[in-house]
Amino acid sequence: MLGVKIAERSELEEIMDDLSVSGAVIDQTLKELDTINKWLGGNQITLLGLEKLLMHYNQIELHIVDLGCGSGDMLKLVADWGRKKGVRLKLTGVDANPYIIDHARKNAYAYSEIEFKVANILDDSFQQQQFDVIMSTLFTHHFNNQQLRELIKIWRKQARQGIIINDLHRHWLAYYSITAITRLLSKSSMVKNDGPISVLRGFRGKELKQLMEHCGIDNFILSWQWAFRWLLVIPAS
Repeated sequence: MLGVKIAERSELEEIMDDLSVSGAVIDQTLKELDTINKWLGGNQITLLGLEKLLMHYNQIELHIVDLGCGSGDMLKLVADWGRKKGVRLKLTGVDANPYIIDHARKNAYAYSEIEFKVANILDDSFQQQQFDVIMSTLFTHHFNNQQLRELIKIWRKQARQGIIINDLHRHWLAYYSITAITRLLSKSSMVKNDGPISVLRGFRGKELKQLMEHCGIDNFILSWQWAFRWLLVIPAS
């Protein structure tokens, strides 16, 4: 549509992929991304995934890790969810950018059940760790298809209960909508650049099904959610 190529996932890099990025641009970007997610209800999709995954879970304690945790807002919502459900939670937010982790710690300082760690999920030291639930929100699109196949296989070994993935539907309307919104309202050069690229690096439903097939997974729940999101829930085998 109108020149943008969406038939295949883009390999364009986002500014956010540069782990050395720091300072005011990160703070502004994270604040704006949190606002966009609140407007569009994006974080609630991950909570829906938790509900689906843990429908028959009857223990009172869970260790949940949020990969690419950003500002920590998602973990704050999960903490509130756990308090309402009466579930004792240990929540770990992981990001490879130390400046982002510093921002998240300040943002979630009032939540004693949340800890944040600077870690690269591609490192062996991280991949040896165990959790009850691995979740990611707007994170998996940062990896190419081959990387995702390898990561999903590793996450399945790490997650005792399962995996929750909330990410973007690659669609021309989503691309032009986020382009217009960020150009009109954003004060962050990173958001203006990365927002549209994120959509181009997002997924079609058939691609996520192919990903599951490549990983040998036939027990999963895939559903489309507003606005232009995919929710993928993979229970432990």
